[in-house]
Amino acid sequence: MIRSWMLRFMAGRYGGDQLNVLLMALYVIFYIVYLFTRLIAFELLALILIIVSLYRSLSRNLGRRRAENARFLQIVRPIARRWNTFHTRTHDREHRYFKCPNCGQQMRVPRGKGRITVHCRSCGAVFEEKS
Repeated sequence: MIRSWMLRFMAGRYGGDQLNVLLMALYVIFYIVYLFTRLIAFELLALILIIVSLYRSLSRNLGRRRAENARFLQIVRPIARRWNTFHTRTHDREHRYFKCPNCGQQMRVPRGKGRITVHCRSCGAVFEEKS
């Protein structure tokens, strides 16, 4: 009974997305900081974040909420891509990574093979590197 009421209530509403997840995470962080410091500014920031998140979740203006999320993702995707690349490279102990001196293409070669000749697949440049 409660479940069907909730489904009817949420019908046509936006719900959650990546921006709402960030807003909720920031809410939790600011509220925890408020609990330790008792500074009203952190409580107000947390309150504003939860209100904005709830407003976005319950909104019926789907186009506008999608556009907000798309703008957010445009900003976050390059940062996330760089982080994932950095994380992969630092944890990959079996390969070395090089940039092609001609076109800048990223290449991966096995470690421990000594000096090797690397062929760029994008531009066809050939150069030597130590693996």
